[in-house]
Amino acid sequence: MRKEIENWLKQAEADLKSSKNCIRSEDYYLSVFSSQQAVEKALKALCLLKIKEIPQGHSIIYLAKILEAPKEFYSGIRDLNPEYLVTRYPDMAEGVPAELYDKEIAERHYNTAEKVLQWVKKQIQK
Repeated sequence: MRKEIENWLKQAEADLKSSKNCIRSEDYYLSVFSSQQAVEKALKALCLLKIKEIPQGHSIIYLAKILEAPKEFYSGIRDLNPEYLVTRYPDMAEGVPAELYDKEIAERHYNTAEKVLQWVKKQIQK
């Protein structure tokens, strides 16, 4: 595996770990952001392998489509996609991001990220 692909995947795994840690510390908005980042970086690692480049932008929906991710991921990915912005900016959240999330939401997004990372790892190991 190319070092660049390995680096993107390692960072995705670190982001997933951070997401879990943030759930434990009740920093739910950061957990959701870390889950989104884990998915984005894992899919970008797979893009490097399969299409030899990283598409511009942060749309995990777009990345999943070009990689032909399993259809059962799309509902979770669609929910997670806007969190790249909403978790960070009060104007995007129309409120305080730190006050918008709870454990249930964070765990749902974490589970999506965990499933996507497992799938990506299998694709990379083929």
